[in-house]
Amino acid sequence: MSSLYRISLDAMGGDNGFPVVVAAAIRALDEYDDIALVLVGDQDKLAEEVKQHSSTSLDRLSFHPASEVVTMDESPALALRGKKDSSMRVAINLVKSGDADAVVSAGNTGALMATARFVLKMLPSINRPALCTAIPNSISHTHMLDLGANIDSSAEHLYQFALMGSELIRAIDGVEAPRIGLLNIGEEEIKGNEQVKLANELIKQGDFNYLGFVEGNDIFSGKVDLIVCDGFVGNVALKTSEGLAKMLSTELKTEYTRSFLRKIAAFVSLPILKGFTKRFDPRRYNGASLLGLQGIVVKSHGNVDALAYSNAIGIARKEVKAQLHLRIKSRLAARTN
Repeated sequence: MSSLYRISLDAMGGDNGFPVVVAAAIRALDEYDDIALVLVGDQDKLAEEVKQHSSTSLDRLSFHPASEVVTMDESPALALRGKKDSSMRVAINLVKSGDADAVVSAGNTGALMATARFVLKMLPSINRPALCTAIPNSISHTHMLDLGANIDSSAEHLYQFALMGSELIRAIDGVEAPRIGLLNIGEEEIKGNEQVKLANELIKQGDFNYLGFVEGNDIFSGKVDLIVCDGFVGNVALKTSEGLAKMLSTELKTEYTRSFLRKIAAFVSLPILKGFTKRFDPRRYNGASLLGLQGIVVKSHGNVDALAYSNAIGIARKEVKAQLHLRIKSRLAARTN
């Protein structure tokens, strides 16, 4: 690997298109002096957009052509078979060829997962990829997976998620023995469906700091570092927490502007509000790792701004620096030996 961590960006993917990706790329380059970014897509449009920004870091920004775009509502199968020159596919190909160390995309999640799996292939002994991201809690943050890559997961899949997620936390957060919980409808071992009960027994037997079953409120309590669940449950929990955060923010603004006296109270408490907002700003947690692949892939939310997208780039940088996929591969080899 060169002295710079090289990250390819699916510049045409996402709800807000390439202007956000370009702004995020320049923001990330200004923040990190050890990365080089490749904007993949319509070179003429991208070059014109870059001209709208001023930065001393543009020497680490390059372009790679791609003539097609995967739309947000496109079938993953059609995107995989019919758009081999899409910005998404080409950006992933750069990782496969070794011309990039990681890829970031805000595009169609299903298409990204299908294409990344086809191009990069799965790590040995991993059956399915899983999406993992950090969620703020009362102390710091909790990582959670799967968040929607898999709707139905067997006990073995949940075990694999625990292994991959724990290695991510070791590599990124520096926590040597991450506390792991398996999401369930109660902490008692008699509760839950059959797959969760079987997964509980499997994870118990593994080399984990496993605390057993946890409930939904433990996502935000700081009790564990990693919560393991299937993609259906994880996606519902994530979207619920995001919706709650948005509702609370909106309601706070409404209450503080109802009267002149409340506006004065808002002014007095402004430092507290700013601190609270910054700490729980979902943009600062944007970027989900697609674990289980022979390469590093980070998924950004589709409808985000430059700050949120640049955070996803920062996550990719951390994972490249830690060589996360190789660490997971090594952990898997130790399990089978």
